[in-house]
Amino acid sequence: MPVIQSQVDPFSKQFAQNRAAMLAGVEQIRQLEQNLLNKAAEAKSRFDQRGQLLPRERLNLLLDPGAPFLELAGLAGYKLHDDKDGNSAGGGLIAGIGYVSGVRVLVVANNSAIKGGTISPSGLKKSLRLQQIAMENKLPIITLAESGGANLNYAAQIFVEGARSFANQARMSAMGLPQITVVHGSATAGGAYQPGLSDYVVVVRGKAKLFLAGPPLLKAATGEIATDEELGGAEMHAQVAGTADYLAENDADGVRQVREILRLLPWNARLVVPPLPPFEEPLYPIDELLGLIPSDPKKPYDAREIIARIADGSNFLEFKGEYDQQTICGHLHIQGRACGFIGNNGPITPRGASKAAQFIQLCDQSQTPLLFFHNTTGFMVGTESEQQGVIKHGAKMIQAVANARVAKLTIVVGGSYGAGNYAMCGRGLDPRFIFAWPNSRTAVMGGAQAGKVLRIVTEAKQLKDGLVPDPKMLDMLEQVTAQKLDGQSTALYGSANVWDDGLIDPRDTRTLLGYLLDICHEAEVRPLHANSFGVARF
Repeated sequence: MPVIQSQVDPFSKQFAQNRAAMLAGVEQIRQLEQNLLNKAAEAKSRFDQRGQLLPRERLNLLLDPGAPFLELAGLAGYKLHDDKDGNSAGGGLIAGIGYVSGVRVLVVANNSAIKGGTISPSGLKKSLRLQQIAMENKLPIITLAESGGANLNYAAQIFVEGARSFANQARMSAMGLPQITVVHGSATAGGAYQPGLSDYVVVVRGKAKLFLAGPPLLKAATGEIATDEELGGAEMHAQVAGTADYLAENDADGVRQVREILRLLPWNARLVVPPLPPFEEPLYPIDELLGLIPSDPKKPYDAREIIARIADGSNFLEFKGEYDQQTICGHLHIQGRACGFIGNNGPITPRGASKAAQFIQLCDQSQTPLLFFHNTTGFMVGTESEQQGVIKHGAKMIQAVANARVAKLTIVVGGSYGAGNYAMCGRGLDPRFIFAWPNSRTAVMGGAQAGKVLRIVTEAKQLKDGLVPDPKMLDMLEQVTAQKLDGQSTALYGSANVWDDGLIDPRDTRTLLGYLLDICHEAEVRPLHANSFGVARF
């Protein structure tokens, strides 16, 4: 396979500027993540007094020491809904993919250290995305539950769609995906159905409380007076109602029991995963990814330079390299696994769309996973492009992306604008996973472009209506529109809205892709023992 010869000078002034800008973006994300940890740590003394562990302490006890853990959507809801200062992001949930007793699982912990782990609309959106990941990748789910339930300030935005999370639980059980829940504290109303729909339930003595209506609501609704323990205590559910299967003495004991349950399940007994062949590291340092992307988003760069730093041995067999230079397609390996690569060197032309559509179909035929690396202003516009059939060729590419049956992994490394976002397998085209670099931007178009479009349209309407356009008003309209779209196109804004599964340091790209490809391959070969209905409690 041909080896890419890099044309980048890592000692140039431009490279240093690019690197500094990217590092600043990485540092911003790391600082936001640290702020979340600091905010949760403020509850440490309160949890200690109650004889409880903080949610992340529970998570650390649960996960296998030294095994990889990929946190997902850690900044969901950043400065949205009830997160006023950015220190309550995460949607009330800590979640990710890791290993428990040697089994790869999806772990979800209610972040009860912040606002009682109440769920905002962003939290619901994140929860549904996590369930989608579990189902697509055949991952067991472990939930460490303790939550005040839905944030009632946003009840109308959560209630109806929230039923989908329960439907997903029922379907996952029927698929044969084990769901294990430890109830560490309160689980009220809809929150009580989450453990109720799990396959295995552990409750912590003296701490867990599961009820559809707590004592205050019960008294208001029926006049009945009951204590927390009588109504929904751990012992009642373990000894009387039968909702719980296991009774733990404390948080640590509950986590221990989960590890024991998972250890005793023959989850990997029928899984046959052939060993990967040996592979070479890229010829160029992964650290150089920091300086590849221009700090000025208007400046182009060659997507092959990214490939040279993530592909095994920097090997890349380009597909139709002489046919179109704006859309780059070809074959490579990441940590021993074959992949098809599609990246952008500019707008997607009619020829580029045709090339990509053909390549996607070839990868689907050979069952080769696809990698999409976004950096495009969208489809090429103009008279020539329209006459060459950009609409029909673009539609052909979107058809191929939407219907390809292989795993699709997306990394937004630069701009992702307009229908280019769709054609390159953005969130709406359901990639198996999608992550973004801190410098990336996603929007229908650039802010400046949007401002000018709205100005032109408004001015034309005023002239048509016989009015005299006001230049100052048009200037303000253009500026406000540009600022609004620019503010809503940043990587952080996209991650807050769960347009991606997380923001990553570019230097982690190759390791991340290797981990994700392994997850996807395991899902392809894993047999499940499905039935018509999930496991019901008796």
